[in-house]
Amino acid sequence: MCSGLGRPSSREQLLLPGGGRAGAMHCLARALRRVSGPARAWGQQRLQRLGSGPCPPRGAGAWGWGVGLGLALGVKVAAGCEQEGAPRQEAAGEVKAPPPPHGGFARAIESSRDLLQRIKDEVGAPGIVIGVSVDGKEVWSEGLGYADVENRVICKPETIMRIASISKCLTMMAVAKLWEEGKLDLDAPVQKYVPEFPEKEYEGEKVTITTRLLVSHLSGIRHYEKDITKVKEQKEKANKALKLMQDVKKSNQEKELKEKEDKDTEKNDFAEAKSEQDGEAKGRNLKPVKRTKEFEHEEYYLKEKFENVIDSLKIFKNDPLFFKPGSQFLYSTYGFTLLSAVVERASGCKFTDYMLKMFRDLDLLATVLDDNESMIYNRARCYVCNKKGRLVNAPYVDNSYKWAGGGFLSSAGDLLKFGNALLYSYQVGQFKNSTNKLLPGYLKPDTITMMWTPVPNTEASWDKDGKYAMGWVVVERKQEYGFCRQQRHYISHTGGAVGASSVLLILPEELDSEVINSGLVTPPRGVVVNIICNMQSVSLNSTALKIAKEFEKDKLACYFD
Repeated sequence: MCSGLGRPSSREQLLLPGGGRAGAMHCLARALRRVSGPARAWGQQRLQRLGSGPCPPRGAGAWGWGVGLGLALGVKVAAGCEQEGAPRQEAAGEVKAPPPPHGGFARAIESSRDLLQRIKDEVGAPGIVIGVSVDGKEVWSEGLGYADVENRVICKPETIMRIASISKCLTMMAVAKLWEEGKLDLDAPVQKYVPEFPEKEYEGEKVTITTRLLVSHLSGIRHYEKDITKVKEQKEKANKALKLMQDVKKSNQEKELKEKEDKDTEKNDFAEAKSEQDGEAKGRNLKPVKRTKEFEHEEYYLKEKFENVIDSLKIFKNDPLFFKPGSQFLYSTYGFTLLSAVVERASGCKFTDYMLKMFRDLDLLATVLDDNESMIYNRARCYVCNKKGRLVNAPYVDNSYKWAGGGFLSSAGDLLKFGNALLYSYQVGQFKNSTNKLLPGYLKPDTITMMWTPVPNTEASWDKDGKYAMGWVVVERKQEYGFCRQQRHYISHTGGAVGASSVLLILPEELDSEVINSGLVTPPRGVVVNIICNMQSVSLNSTALKIAKEFEKDKLACYFD
């Protein structure tokens, strides 16, 4: 059976996996595997990139279905689908190729595409682009919907969109590089580099703003809201709501302990459990005070073009601080505008020039300034919903006042490269005993560890499990109860700009010494997910985390199947 290209008998069709046409395809695939020759490896690499493989490799020679099958049938399939237990005779002298680095991710792609499509439909987003990499290899990139609704231009992996506050992560990379090179002191007053920024006082006391405080949003510099009273009221009410939720949780835990100790009747136990559920529901329904909508602030829609970052400081440099530096957290894009001036002076060249050089070093060829005048191929249009809920073109804005905090454009593929460059730098130091000669990372492992260490007094509005670190939000590994929710260690940043939403999430693999010392794996190890959307106010962080876990699940299935 399946010994040649002839059509199988009816009996053979019943015995083949899937039966009928599927069985014939399986038979044809096995035959093509034997004759695919050198094209087999190329086909596997290409199909592996598409990430449509449904199952892991079954044998050392199971490299693919062959290019001919894909062209003839017009379907995407992946390596490793040979029937389990089916003998395969090697040709005389044939060299067994090593197994591909990844198995298939068809299940993860299908479920993630469905999730992303549901999110898109729910919010009415015109277009979304996603990119996923596993262990440094891009396994899925796809565009859904339209990059340009009016001209019916569909989204594709190469589509370029505003990445909003993920720009802060790029700027943090530049800060870290200058710090490693000894050109930037994180703890020196910013006036050392930018004397144009006035020294500050808070409640009559002279205070110091440092670069370290800027990158963690602890400087006291305002965001788009100018009214300090409103900001303080919002923070106080939000803190009260959070404390109330924590008190409810603590009360529920005390009830659980008491329930274990008491030996009441079944009726009393039921009443107690019902009360506990009511308390939990009450806690979940507690909402922080309704804040002013982010995009109602006029400064989001500035149309003035600033020739350099020093000029853009005039927007906020004379405003009072909202709190004593280091004492509280206040997310501030303007803090990163000041940071861009620090980078410019520390590097000795124009901020935008320094960033573009860094992008070139990182091979981020599609990452550019959000310049309205430049011709940028594959750039998507931006959209918002009007008061009637209809999709309209986003208003014209000039983001030159906030290059560092929200002024870059990029593609899904470029942001995956960026995430993997960080992940490689983070992990390469653990592979000291590797037989492979590994190149150094763009940054040192200790530098990334410093960047990704949560900073006291910080918070993260888009992820309550996390704390802000240096240009990133970090969630640490934690599990309170056995066989219950396990909080994974991951790093992320979201973005929201006029007509755009984004997220970049890095889920590192939890490495152990046995894996590291095996010599069979090299960094980066983990899943990186990037989602960009050409409509504002789309929450994407939890979606990215779910997708990352789906791909990690398929990756583990490849190892243990």
